[in-house]
Amino acid sequence: MRFVKQLVLAGIVLTVISVSGEVSAQQASSPIIVPPTPRAGTAPLPTPRLSGPRANPSAAKVSDILVEGTQRIEPDTVRSYMALKQDEPFSSRKVNESLKTLFATGLFADVTIRRQGTAIVVQVVENPIINRIAFEGNTEIEDESLAPEVQLRPRIVFTRKRVQVDVKRLLALYRRSGHFSAKIEPKVIQLPQNRVDLVFEIDEGKETLVSRIAFVGNRFFTDDALRNVIQTKEERWYRIFSGADTYDPDRLTFDRELLRRFYLENGFADFRVISAVAELTADQDNFFVTFTIEEGERYKFGQIEATSRIKEIKSEALKPLIEIEPDAWYSASKVDDIVLALTNFAGERGFAFVEARPVVDRNRENKSIGVTFKLQEGPKVFVERIDINGNVRTLDSVIRREFRLIEGDAFNAAKLRRSRQRIQNLGYFGKVDVSNRPGTTSDKTIIQVDLEEQSTGEISFGLGFSSTEGGLVDAGITERNFLGRGQDVRAKFTLSQRTQNFDFGFTEPYFLDKNLSAGIDLFKTERDNSDESSFTSKRLGVGVRFGYEINEQWSQTLRYLVRRDEITEVSNDAAAFIRAQDGESITSLIGQDLVLDMRNSKLSPTDGFLIRASTDIAGLGGNSKYFRARLSSTYHYQIASNWVLNFGGEIGHIQDFGEDIKINDLFFLGGDNLRGFEVSGVGPRDSATDDSLGGRTLLTGTAELHFPIGLPEELGVSAALFTDIGTLLNPVADGAQLLDETAPRISTGLGIKWRSPFGPIRVDVAFPIVKESFDKEELVRFNFGTRF
Repeated sequence: MRFVKQLVLAGIVLTVISVSGEVSAQQASSPIIVPPTPRAGTAPLPTPRLSGPRANPSAAKVSDILVEGTQRIEPDTVRSYMALKQDEPFSSRKVNESLKTLFATGLFADVTIRRQGTAIVVQVVENPIINRIAFEGNTEIEDESLAPEVQLRPRIVFTRKRVQVDVKRLLALYRRSGHFSAKIEPKVIQLPQNRVDLVFEIDEGKETLVSRIAFVGNRFFTDDALRNVIQTKEERWYRIFSGADTYDPDRLTFDRELLRRFYLENGFADFRVISAVAELTADQDNFFVTFTIEEGERYKFGQIEATSRIKEIKSEALKPLIEIEPDAWYSASKVDDIVLALTNFAGERGFAFVEARPVVDRNRENKSIGVTFKLQEGPKVFVERIDINGNVRTLDSVIRREFRLIEGDAFNAAKLRRSRQRIQNLGYFGKVDVSNRPGTTSDKTIIQVDLEEQSTGEISFGLGFSSTEGGLVDAGITERNFLGRGQDVRAKFTLSQRTQNFDFGFTEPYFLDKNLSAGIDLFKTERDNSDESSFTSKRLGVGVRFGYEINEQWSQTLRYLVRRDEITEVSNDAAAFIRAQDGESITSLIGQDLVLDMRNSKLSPTDGFLIRASTDIAGLGGNSKYFRARLSSTYHYQIASNWVLNFGGEIGHIQDFGEDIKINDLFFLGGDNLRGFEVSGVGPRDSATDDSLGGRTLLTGTAELHFPIGLPEELGVSAALFTDIGTLLNPVADGAQLLDETAPRISTGLGIKWRSPFGPIRVDVAFPIVKESFDKEELVRFNFGTRF
């Protein structure tokens, strides 16, 4: 009290230190004011002039800083956060700063600072450490999906603010999945040693579905047509697996963009979405979604021109790149395609810094849009750096090696798009966003890669049935991104009524850090061919392979394998040619595959073609000596949306080197490569035993049109009309009992495909229209399988 008395006599207003000498967190924000009060019966004291350290006690130095209440945290750590230091003058401002800094660390639930003589005492209450985080009450969303949304983790400091943030993130996840009535209450269970268990008690509530989607302002397209454009769907029983009928505000935002793209594709250049409103029903069970749009006028393409301001490129050379039919409806994507084609055309001729700029001339009276594409030299921009985000497991090097650009290269938009496609083709990422932003200077750009990893490993168990194999079961393990290095490892076992197979493979896509893939394969197969050729074949082998890219379209694989083949369980009444092959043989084979891939997608191509040329030479050891060549090709052409026409064909021939070719190395026709006929149902056969004997030369072709059948797209049901043609020539077996006819066989039919939740299902109904009397026909061919 003596110290306070001196301050009162001096007429100084205390702003920090209370009568008890204590400052808490609340007092630090609301200073304490103690006015001077004279003693009763005396005259007011005069206000003396302040001088010296005793006249300003706050200037006294702090002799010591004592820390109380710490358990895990060292006292020196507390002192290090404080603005007030030992042997420095006491300052109320630094006391406030110290309180704020200590609370900002998130380590403490409460902090109190008080003065004790010339010492400062800091009393702290530490926040507890999280021991475990658990979820209770969740059935619709698994713990594995909820855990990534929680930023808190075991063995870190618990704070209520972080818990509140995590609750909001979890609720947002539930709302995206359609559970808008979900409630989450965090519970804290106190444990010894200042530890806690954090439990999120979840009441998921009922799923909130979209019961109706309406459009206002559409004149040209019907509501049903526009509902097929957007991703949000109305509630239907068959959408139980898709989740498209649950309300998701992010999906609704994307729907606005889908509508804009759709209208721009169909000539409505003035289209805009005025609003997209989702209204929750009174019972909070469903949403009504209403899109208010303004279509505007529909435009056709007007005059289309292309000019070049690059001396080495003539304007006439650009005209063939403009593929727009006269009087076609205006399409923004066609404009983008032409810009890309012009840019690639210049890039192939060595011009890295070019831009193809479309200049639009809109004629509202004639309702036409003329476009002039101006090819000109663009600003010289170089790649400053490539930033990759989102790859938690996959190494940066795995992603960077797919880039067609590196730091220091001239920026090229076509190469950037190709890089994105190559990263997407890896199959390691569910989302791949590649963009560029300005660099540190005007002539530099930074490439930004945002990724979202997806599962690349699979432990599978399969059940199925096919016309070829009968009932089947398979089990396997596959990892396409082993240890995040992009390596492929697989092991698979298949057991069916006709086949037992085991194979193991390992592939290193960049062997020795070069653009060279290397792999090894081990396999063991046993197949029952008694239905077609009265024998059982067994194979055991090992192979190695090396592959490399010649350029963006061409690639080649070299391979070597050695295997042991055994023809066994030959029926006593089998053809003489088959009985003569009973026993073992060793094959030492070197081969190659040369591939030209011009398809727009490896997974679901709609445009482009693929050509594969394969050759094998057996005879580098072993007792099988032959040369085999195969040439196959597929071509895809999209004639309309979801209407794709495919053409395919294959030519194969095998020639011996003085040794009889084993039956299991010959070609067979029927089944998957010629529908309408059984497996090995076409080609040379023994008239007495009806055994299929195979041939040296194979020719097949197919034409197939894939098209939708009017069902909702998310059902994944489509159809295909097809025609197959094929023939098998040059049998190895001969004799009077041989039935052979070289005339081609032709079949036609209809196929139904369903991407079911239980696996892909395809049913083909085919009718032979050109056949021979001894051919084996098959009306229906179907395949079904599923994995868990």
